[in-house]
Amino acid sequence: MRILVIHGPNLELLGTRAPEHYGSQTMEAINAALAALGTELGVTVDAAQFNEEEEIIAAVREAAGRYDGLIINPACYTHTSTALAAALAEAGVPYVEVHLSNPYAREAFRHRSYVAAGALGRVMGFKDYSYLLALRGLTAALKK
Repeated sequence: MRILVIHGPNLELLGTRAPEHYGSQTMEAINAALAALGTELGVTVDAAQFNEEEEIIAAVREAAGRYDGLIINPACYTHTSTALAAALAEAGVPYVEVHLSNPYAREAFRHRSYVAAGALGRVMGFKDYSYLLALRGLTAALKK
């Protein structure tokens, strides 16, 4: 089983960017923890980070037929991108939406997610552990 993790805009800055919201772990450390957990769960985990919306959409489309599932943190595109929501729906790859912070505990504009409707689940608010919870949940769902 293969899982693709897509990190959205500005997540390459993790570790130094607003640690009160996003935690102190770097994206590289999160990816290493995901790979280790993937080994434990018997799945291969690949990860990529994109700042541009069209790059994320292309990665979602390319995942179809190559990956069994996606974990996606669309970051700011969560609240703005109907194009990303459409790409996720059209790709037909099961996915979990992830956020390091809890959007509902923040500004009102963060309360809307365009990608949530098609997600198997959403994990948010647990900082870097959100990704690990998402991997556990997605793997369990796909193995059923």
